[in-house]
Amino acid sequence: MYVAHLTLVDFRSYAQADVALEAGATAFIGRNGQGKTNLVEAIDYLARLSSHRVASDAPLVRAGAERALVRAAVVRDGRQAILEVEIHPGKSNRARVNRADLPRARELVGLVRTVIFAPDDLALVKGDPSGRRAFLDDLLVMRTPRLAGVRADYERTLRQRNSLLKTAGAARRGSTSQESALSTLGVWDAHLARTGAELLAERLRLVAQLRPLVGHAYATVARGASSDDSGLDYQPSLSLDGLDHHGGEVDRADLTDRLLEELAVRRNDELDRGISLVGPHRDELLLTLGNGDPSVPRLPVRGYASHGESWSFALALRLASYDLLRADGDDPILILDDVFAELDTERRAQLAELVAGAEQVLVTAAVADDVPEKLAGVRYHVGGGEVRRES
Repeated sequence: MYVAHLTLVDFRSYAQADVALEAGATAFIGRNGQGKTNLVEAIDYLARLSSHRVASDAPLVRAGAERALVRAAVVRDGRQAILEVEIHPGKSNRARVNRADLPRARELVGLVRTVIFAPDDLALVKGDPSGRRAFLDDLLVMRTPRLAGVRADYERTLRQRNSLLKTAGAARRGSTSQESALSTLGVWDAHLARTGAELLAERLRLVAQLRPLVGHAYATVARGASSDDSGLDYQPSLSLDGLDHHGGEVDRADLTDRLLEELAVRRNDELDRGISLVGPHRDELLLTLGNGDPSVPRLPVRGYASHGESWSFALALRLASYDLLRADGDDPILILDDVFAELDTERRAQLAELVAGAEQVLVTAAVADDVPEKLAGVRYHVGGGEVRRES
């Protein structure tokens, strides 16, 4: 799979951009602030309908414009399709395939697959649990697009339930007459348990599949490390004791029942605080490192790992994602967004060696010399609002 042509209209800094691309390695070279990251961000957005840089769509639309357009010609197994999305901040986006409208924009997700490496990936290991949950869910949706609906249903249910908990909590304290809110809480409990069990089951299975891949990748990019040094464990907000989850496979009906039981146990706490305290939104992906001695417990990467170890673990997570997607049968498009400036010469060479065989690798760099020789390919100069192919 690769992108053969990219068209942007009013996306970020570009009023208009048309870039012909090829399989293999392509590097966009230019000083910071010239728009090279905007190009690869657009391709990644087409894959996930979200940006790796910002939380909302508004910054993606050029100042003064009402909407932005991203269109790409994507080649897969020798066949080409035109994918496009119109970005309307605050409204529903519109998506098309070969000029035909899709019923929902999210149906575009997964038609093109990307794995992006960026300096912000350090937040995966050093940041809040929400970033690690998003990492899992984005990968889930990329592999199984129908889970975008499950994820959206869960988030919608969670918002409704939290609102009801606030109302019911106030009713219980006598500050409002809306006591009927309590009687409808059970309905939202059932919705939360059903969608939450689906999401939780998929995350558990994904972590089990990622674990050995992360170990192998970490041993490759971290000096002197072995595949046993890294740890990847899923920590749910409720006990799974007594449930069979060998290999990450858990019965969804059992998970639904367990979630309902825990919701009942935590009911008073939730009413007091006005928020949902049980469910996948409270879970954590625990990343740990060892020192080669199995008798010594691993320590959490967050708070204990050095900068180099943290960066190696972040790279390992992305490489494992790439390997998993590739095992599904499609080579995802690899995007290396300004990562080589963060690495020393040896690690640059190691990373380039690992990804050079991908069907398409898109690289951004401020300095041409930062791009390893292994990824020498087509190069574009980005500056002054123009994207110019170098001869």
